[in-house]
Amino acid sequence: MSAPAPAPPRGAPRAVQPTLEEIGTPLHEVTFVVVDLETTGGSPATSAITEIGAVKVRGGQVLGEFGTLVDPGGPVPAFISTLTGITTSMLVGAPRIGEVLPSFLEFAHDAVLVAHNARFDVGFLKAAAAELGHPWPGPQVLDTVALARRAVTRDEVPNHKLSTLAAFFGATVTPNHRALEDARATVDVLHALLARLGPLGITHLEDLATATDPVPDARRRKRHLADGLPDAPGVYQFRDVHGEILYVGTATSIRRRVRSYFTAAEQRKRMNEMVGLAHDVVPIVCATVLEAQVRELRLIAQHAPRYNRRSRFPERMPWVRLTVEPYPRLSLVREVRPGGGPGPLEAEAHIGPFASRSGAEQAIAALHASFPIRQCSGRLPARPAAGASPCALAGMGRCGAPCTGGQDASGYAEVTAAVRAAMQGDPSVVVTHHAERIARLVAAERFEEAAAVRDRLQAFLRAAARAQRSRRLGALDELVAARPHEGGWEIVVVRHGRLGATTRTPPGADPRESIPALLSTAEHVQHPVLPATSAHPEETDLVLGWLEQDGVRLVQVGAGWACPVRGAEAFRSQGATAAAVADTARTLRTA
Repeated sequence: MSAPAPAPPRGAPRAVQPTLEEIGTPLHEVTFVVVDLETTGGSPATSAITEIGAVKVRGGQVLGEFGTLVDPGGPVPAFISTLTGITTSMLVGAPRIGEVLPSFLEFAHDAVLVAHNARFDVGFLKAAAAELGHPWPGPQVLDTVALARRAVTRDEVPNHKLSTLAAFFGATVTPNHRALEDARATVDVLHALLARLGPLGITHLEDLATATDPVPDARRRKRHLADGLPDAPGVYQFRDVHGEILYVGTATSIRRRVRSYFTAAEQRKRMNEMVGLAHDVVPIVCATVLEAQVRELRLIAQHAPRYNRRSRFPERMPWVRLTVEPYPRLSLVREVRPGGGPGPLEAEAHIGPFASRSGAEQAIAALHASFPIRQCSGRLPARPAAGASPCALAGMGRCGAPCTGGQDASGYAEVTAAVRAAMQGDPSVVVTHHAERIARLVAAERFEEAAAVRDRLQAFLRAAARAQRSRRLGALDELVAARPHEGGWEIVVVRHGRLGATTRTPPGADPRESIPALLSTAEHVQHPVLPATSAHPEETDLVLGWLEQDGVRLVQVGAGWACPVRGAEAFRSQGATAAAVADTARTLRTA
């Protein structure tokens, strides 16, 4: 995989010169068009525009103005004339909105649209565009009312009306309910509001999208931690002032993802606490999204950051093992060790690993319900001990009682072979037994018990399928695969289930030319004890998921890349287990 970026010294700024593209667009480089409308009423459904006024500004300088009366196609109500001073006679000969709107949209092209109570003004403009059949360009819209509520408290002003704010900020123009004058006053208010919000981290165009969100000031001030981060796939690490890794995450765009932690989009209490402790963010750019996901898992497993909850302790994920002894049994283990398998680096039958102990216990229960394998926990001698007595399960016919000589070694070996076959190959015996049980419970309307049996079956099938998939990938010394991506190719090298290297070729380049160099730099990986792989179980799942995507091509692969025809993987598809239960229910009804 590509080499990670070196971490900066503790407490030192990141030694990267950020580009403007990486930081975003500074507000002094953004073009704003501040617009105000006068209308014949409050709703675009029943009223029309009588005047449009707009001011184009950038960096505090006025670039242009747009102002015109508009013929609404009808009389102006008396109370509107009293409020604005615009009378019906003043609008005689004025252009209709169909002539004015295209000119205004051209004036406002590629600018951020600003209005005081923007829902009103933009609502009328959008309604006019829809009525004329003119496509609405969808500009970014900024409402100075919402900004004012964020920046100016009620202790300072009694309300957030334009006239109140203009007086409070000492605007050079007094609002008078005429479009252009009000737009000019709104420009002064906008500049004053942005000056107030700057110290809170709202300094770039991208910040405006969340400027009115209810984000605590302390969290918003840390927005600068995202400055200079790359807009590329990779892993990011939040670190505290002492350099301790607090949290590790992955993203298709590191910059956009880290920025989201300083907005109202982040609602998780633990993450808000983590951001409060964060002093720096360290990025690791990755060639592909798969590499980023794998690096995240490895870093979490290595450092166990306190604010990461998943994947921190892969060694705690249990397996269900068929033990190696004269009379094998099922047991929970934390590690796959050699012994009992057909080869020196293969173990006796295992399924898993499981996310929790309860899931493993459910899978064991499924096997115990399907086969008369012993359930006692002690190791039994090859010859029964004198005076041994059978357990209750033997009396119920659910165990052959090898502990008392009720079943000899060859007879018990047949049971063990059936259990091994269900774990490593065809699980149909387990599926049929549970499907019959579920069908009878449903027929008796014992639905809760049926659901419990279903959950037990699914726990077994998931674990058996996971182990079969893990064995297939772990056995391969090397696999090379490629997938088309944005005109180029993503290429991965997998060794014994572990991602050894990955790269991305540019559009038009022959991907085969990069494979020899990739293989020469790929990580050397030791052969695992099957069915485990040489990687974190979740890393193996990620690699398998990537290989199963549409468009992936196997470039080089060794022998053994196959799965049992009737293996547990057949039940991974949506509804496969339910279909098996339904088929069994139909069979029982017709029997």
